[in-house]
Amino acid sequence: MTIASWNVNGLRALARKQALTPWLASGPSIVGLQEVRASAEQLGELARPDGWPFAHVSAARKPGYSGVALFSKLAPDSVDTALGPKFDVEGRLQLARFGRLVVANVYFPNGNGQDRSNDRVPYKLSFYRALRKRLDALRAEGLRVLVMGDFNTAHQEIDLARPRDNLGTSGFLPEERAELDRWLKRGYHDTFREFEAGPGHYSWWCQRGGCRQRNVGWRIDYVLACKEALPFVKAAAIHPSVLGSDHCPVSVTVDPDIVR
Repeated sequence: MTIASWNVNGLRALARKQALTPWLASGPSIVGLQEVRASAEQLGELARPDGWPFAHVSAARKPGYSGVALFSKLAPDSVDTALGPKFDVEGRLQLARFGRLVVANVYFPNGNGQDRSNDRVPYKLSFYRALRKRLDALRAEGLRVLVMGDFNTAHQEIDLARPRDNLGTSGFLPEERAELDRWLKRGYHDTFREFEAGPGHYSWWCQRGGCRQRNVGWRIDYVLACKEALPFVKAAAIHPSVLGSDHCPVSVTVDPDIVR
């Protein structure tokens, strides 16, 4: 069973590029999208694509901003979007429960703020901590957690092409990277790095200067597996050949017994 994540940088824009339908047909069973930038009403038929029995959209209060969507071949037992009032207005979270599996589809905040001032970094870090606390409680109930989405942070120097040039840039600040360290110390595993230790693997590229063609990118999209879920993860991948957004999809292949 494949579980996939993609920051689509506008779901309606992705559909106009005719990039959504072929990717959805490529085999995933559960799909989480980030930065959909529209409500279910605005998305119309896109909010429930053909062949996907379950679909759910959580939109931001601000029009054209943020938002996440979940499409699934399996009907979840529940979907929760609540993390706290200051976070919920931005439509950044879906917690979908499938038996003993919880799939967290997350669009983590960017810390840049106005004019790249990094003034949103405290909000970003508080989101990270609130979510980890929420997921730790689910793990304490005996549930297996996968956290997928755009984390807006490159963890190590190997995870971006120009680390020295970005030491003061949100997405590679010491405090942001330290927050990811805390997740790993709490028993979460970067699934891609369980299978691939080498450099040059990125999931986001600036749309200027031919960065994608030159593979000058950042790996900021992840699927993290808690230690209880990790034994069920059989493969993890990044899909840079899938076009349509400034991000590409990431995925994991899991044993279907993960839900039992």
